[in-house]
Amino acid sequence: MKSILRAMAVATLSLFLCLPAFADKLKVGFIYVGPIGDHGWTYRHDIGRQDVEKHFGDKVETTYIESVKYGPDAERAIRSMAKGGADIIFATSFGYMEPMLKVAKEFPNVKFEHATGYKQSKNMASYGLRLYQARHVQGIIAGMMTKTNKICYVGAFPIPEVIREINTFYLGAKKMNPKVDIDIVWVNSWYNPPKEADAAAVMIAEGCDMVAQHTDSPAPLQTAQKNGVTGFGQASDQIRFAPKAQLTATIDNWSPYYIKKVQAVIDGNWKSGDYFGHMKDDVVQMAPFTNMPVDVQAFAQKIKEGIRDGKYFAFTGPIKDNTGKLQLKDGEIASDAHLNSMMYYVEGIDATVPK
Repeated sequence: MKSILRAMAVATLSLFLCLPAFADKLKVGFIYVGPIGDHGWTYRHDIGRQDVEKHFGDKVETTYIESVKYGPDAERAIRSMAKGGADIIFATSFGYMEPMLKVAKEFPNVKFEHATGYKQSKNMASYGLRLYQARHVQGIIAGMMTKTNKICYVGAFPIPEVIREINTFYLGAKKMNPKVDIDIVWVNSWYNPPKEADAAAVMIAEGCDMVAQHTDSPAPLQTAQKNGVTGFGQASDQIRFAPKAQLTATIDNWSPYYIKKVQAVIDGNWKSGDYFGHMKDDVVQMAPFTNMPVDVQAFAQKIKEGIRDGKYFAFTGPIKDNTGKLQLKDGEIASDAHLNSMMYYVEGIDATVPK
């Protein structure tokens, strides 16, 4: 009898030791660069968080911290979340890369995920979306619709993600209109509606009639509508903010990735790595085409389908930078490494990448 009880005790102890630390609920944390609001980059990440909750129900508990600045604030926020028992943490902006990498070393049992970066470690993965695919379609539309031959772009920070989207937007426009010129204003912020609006207004005053942006508020699009020109929403469908101005918008769909990686932690098979989501996976989406002629809409749809089907690549050589240096040989398609380190403007953009 004693031997049977002893065996049962050993079996129970073994089972207990095999249970993950999150046997009750998996704790999932999110670090946001801006306010959640109801539009833009951070809003779409939070939609992903909400979809994690809907998918897993009471198996998970999610938390988030919004408007976290780069540098020491980010490091403190990530460390606090790890100390608080988070099993996996998603940091959703480029500037969180180094702070997260540092904290990841201190908490080897926590899984860390960094959006739009390029560094990984044993317990830190990186992830992003090929949003330049949708941006190229925007460029196609801009090239076909501009009447002044001047398009413009409100940029946040000069990092590879933003640079490649400026380039692909310009390449799309140039493909349709060889006379097109582009102006770029950097606001050095992901979310600053007054500065974004001012940047757009300045370029519109100088003749821009197609406004694109890589910032998080609808202010540039609203400024476009106020001045009787058109433009494109960023990260989410922003047509309700500027129903007469929005032509389409890039829509970031983070939900499939978040659900997949949380499931991997639950299953015990999470792995580090680098993810770069494609339009064909429905993670890079676009808002309906509006406020444009039927022929423009049809051609934009054709380009979109070509990208989705893997038959059309915006970054196909020959491509030179604006100093004349050959960056992609004839027929060469840009590799992910090339795209993720892109810090040059393509030929035709009369500007210098800020340092």
